[in-house]
Formats: sequence, structure tokens, C-alpha cells
Amino acid sequence: MSDLKFKDSVEIGPHKELSQLAGNWTGTTKVWFAPEVVHDESPVVGSIRLILGGMFALHEYKGSFEGKELEGLAIIGYHLTSGTYQTAWIDSFHMGTGIMFSEGARNDDFLSVLGHYQGWEEQPQTWGWRTSIDILDDDHIRITAYNISPEGEEQLATQTDYRRTI
Repeated sequence: MSDLKFKDSVEIGPHKELSQLAGNWTGTTKVWFAPEVVHDESPVVGSIRLILGGMFALHEYKGSFEGKELEGLAIIGYHLTSGTYQTAWIDSFHMGTGIMFSEGARNDDFLSVLGHYQGWEEQPQTWGWRTSIDILDDDHIRITAYNISPEGEEQLATQTDYRRTI
């Protein structure tokens, strides 16, 4: 990666967009296990900060599911050579002891990445997980995730609506 290419990206490209995520956030996360039926809705707080000179954003969050505390983090970046957004995600609820790596492209409102994970003991197949981050305005972002069955069926799984805090 040339320093000039990264400098351009920070000033007018994908890394500038990535910097728009930086801040402290509060909101609500909804979880679905079946279509159109919200299984859980809980408050969440998060922070997103730029790391490694603005090459990546680190998203750290804490919330709950069915009253049990959970936390997680994601590293979000843009790979200049491949022209793709990439994430590495861990949390204490969805991922267990796994790390999900995802990759994808810019969508209308910011980015969409696709990763894969192993199912649980009763269903050990590989599942897909598509995450989109939408910048709705300067003070509002939405992170939506979709579970993709081994057969390719996509279903809404989680949605976090964040508002920037001061």
C-alpha cells in the first residue's frame, strides 16, 4: 500500500467514511429467531474509535440478551488492494469461542460484508452471516445482521439502532 493511496482514502475515500463511525453510541438491539417476531429488545452502548492511524475502526459494545449481559467487538477496515471492506468480529453471545471474518463491498448507505460460522452441536453445518452498516445521518447508524441457512435462505437476525452521544 502506498502512503499516497492511503492518504487519499483518508481525505476523500473509504477511510474517510470509516472515520464517520467514530464516537460514542447508545441505542437498542433487537434479535429475531423467527421472521417478524422480535425475540428480544435490549439497550446497548458502544464506542467506535479509529486505530492504527485511521486504517481501522474498533467497535466495542455492551448490551444484554434475555437479561444476561453480553459484550463484543469488531475491527472494521477497508483493504485498498482488494477494494473490499473487511471485519473481524467476536462476542460473548453469538460467536462463542470463534472469530468471524467477513468481507464485502460498499452498499448504498455504507457497507455490507459476508462471513461464515459453524452451527451448534445439533446443527453443525456452516451458516452465513451478512452484516450491513448504514450511516443514516451524522448522529445515527444502523447495524443489521442476517442469518443465512446452509440452504441459502436469509433471515433478519439482529438490528442495532445507534444514536451518537456527546
